Amino acid sequence: MKKALIIGGSGATGKELVKLLLQDRDYTEIVLFLRSPLDFHHNKLTTHIIDFDKVEEWQDLVKGDVLFSALGTTLKQAGGKKKQWTVDYDYQYNFAEIAASNGVKNYVLVSATNAHAKSPFFYSKMKGQLEEAVQELGFERVSIFQPPILERFRDDRTLEGMAVKTVKAVNKIGLFKIWKPLPVTELAEAMRIAAKTQVESVMTYTPADIKNLVTNQSV
Repeated sequence: MKKALIIGGSGATGKELVKLLLQDRDYTEIVLFLRSPLDFHHNKLTTHIIDFDKVEEWQDLVKGDVLFSALGTTLKQAGGKKKQWTVDYDYQYNFAEIAASNGVKNYVLVSATNAHAKSPFFYSKMKGQLEEAVQELGFERVSIFQPPILERFRDDRTLEGMAVKTVKAVNKIGLFKIWKPLPVTELAEAMRIAAKTQVESVMTYTPADIKNLVTNQSV
């Protein structure tokens, strides 16, 4: 039976992933590392409230079979590129590095479409550099998800909600089908499946791969 570790469990994708793993009989314990507590309890759930900057206080807790990383923020929420880099790159890389050194074998990362270490765009470059860096940490398996814009089922008056509506409208007339918004429920399910079925040491899942994984697998 497996022990899953999750960072980013309070986000839209993370919350869906937590629900799925709690229902999965192959997991006996789900461990969340959060910056603020959730109003949610379950007998399989363990929650650690941590300061990602104070590594020495939590590094010995990062032990399990698989690490799911769904941590992330927006430029607006972070308040600038430097702070976004801290959350989206530094915190994720540092946590993954500790997990690998503590013997965690499997790593599942939510990245972004068009992530590339040499991209001229800040966000894509940051995500691409993180993808490359975590592959060098010694995990037995690394699963990298590059989803399209995510459908979070939140207030559609938000900028992100408006973007989802726009893309959906374009899809209806047959354009840019590859960029069809992906429900966070499907991304979370694909992450759960990949952690149990992937045999390759490193696998990158494009939007089409994510859809196929959910459609064709059931574990």
